[in-house]
Amino acid sequence: MLTKLKLALIAPIAAIALVSGDILAPGNMIVREVIGTGLALADDDDDDGGSGGNRGSGGSGRSGSYGAGAGWSGGKSLFPFREFLPRRSIPRRSRAAAPAAPIRAPDEIVGLGFSPTELGELTATGFEVLERNTMTSFNAEVIKLRIPRRLTLEAARQRARAAAPQAVIDFNHYFRPEQHPDAPCVTSDCLARDVIGWPSAQTGLSNCAAGVRIGLVDTAINPDHLAFEARNIEIVRLVEEELPESGRQHGTAVAALLVGSASSRTPGLIPGGKLIAVDAFHRGERQDDRSAAFDLARALDLLTRRQVQVINLSLAGPPNLLLEQAVMKAGERGIIMVAAAGNDGPKAEPVYPAAYEEVIAVTATDRRKRPYRRAGRGEHIDFAAPGVAVWTAASVSGARPKTGTSFAAPFVTAAVAMMKASEPDLAPEMIHSRLSGHAEDLGDPGKDAVFGWGLLNARAICKTKS
Repeated sequence: MLTKLKLALIAPIAAIALVSGDILAPGNMIVREVIGTGLALADDDDDDGGSGGNRGSGGSGRSGSYGAGAGWSGGKSLFPFREFLPRRSIPRRSRAAAPAAPIRAPDEIVGLGFSPTELGELTATGFEVLERNTMTSFNAEVIKLRIPRRLTLEAARQRARAAAPQAVIDFNHYFRPEQHPDAPCVTSDCLARDVIGWPSAQTGLSNCAAGVRIGLVDTAINPDHLAFEARNIEIVRLVEEELPESGRQHGTAVAALLVGSASSRTPGLIPGGKLIAVDAFHRGERQDDRSAAFDLARALDLLTRRQVQVINLSLAGPPNLLLEQAVMKAGERGIIMVAAAGNDGPKAEPVYPAAYEEVIAVTATDRRKRPYRRAGRGEHIDFAAPGVAVWTAASVSGARPKTGTSFAAPFVTAAVAMMKASEPDLAPEMIHSRLSGHAEDLGDPGKDAVFGWGLLNARAICKTKS
């Protein structure tokens, strides 16, 4: 009789635990099982708490807490009949993490500065020239080579460097957009620009932005979106036509955030600006959008020739010698480059091109000016800008909030563009000085690894002269 009474009381408790997703574990504890569901390319949740994880993990999950808060209160169990519950005797199968996405082309190296003799020696030993492109603005030729069969990438790179010691040679690394699943709006319109005092069209924004030429290197863009009804965007597809087109979600969102029509649902930060967008991405075999270092270098060359004042790079990847040279050459021409700080988490290694000295690295904050939990950190961070639930264009039509350092970078890009529109001869050093001098210091006094110089202050972009 006593046994039946205990079982009657236990059954509802067990049912509640199992329905809610909790699993009864040995040791009289309840552990919530969380199984990662995203690809290895990006974290798969996007709430406002916790800390970010690095790429390459199979998913993002939280384990149960043991002790206070995990079925206990003040040292007393909230479930007095646990000892009567059955214990699991069969070990649970662990799910294998999804394979990490490739970070470089599997059989290619890229180089800058080969002499004809050196290139001939390499092709004679089995290297194959896949593509060569003269970067006229940099007065240099970049070459993409397929490595010989039965030779590892590292061995091929070393052999090429030995044959051409003065050339810049590296792997053909992949770079990817820096966004994460959409976060919910915290207000009805999600205009994060209000947090930094972005000037409106009524305050003379259009006049301030007249004549601005902005460069963008990103994924494919939907040119028929109503955000671009002003026809102030030019799209150049750079990659080979036979490669699958990349998705349009990221590129459309970033482009609209910069120059979206003032009369659309997604007004841009500088609707009077002219955008030259280079689609340097393609869809990979893992259904991820990627751009190779070879194509990024060509994109920077193209935009340099088109005489843009500032280039937005909402993308990230590993350090690459070819890309570093292209960034350096663009910087020597006075072009200001703004890049996303990355979403691999606060403990991740710096990502590139943001970490290059010539580039302004931008991290993200939410509307309460708190750091985005997945944003990269480090001494290379320059500024913070809104990057959580930023309202911008969806890929087909309409709008939605977007989250990631990808969407923080355009705020600084737009600020730089308007400053250049007001004073075309303003040197990059002076622009950086003005931005840092007016930034809202949010972290430790002065420059810090979380916010850089602080949150972008847009209230005096057009009229600042000192």
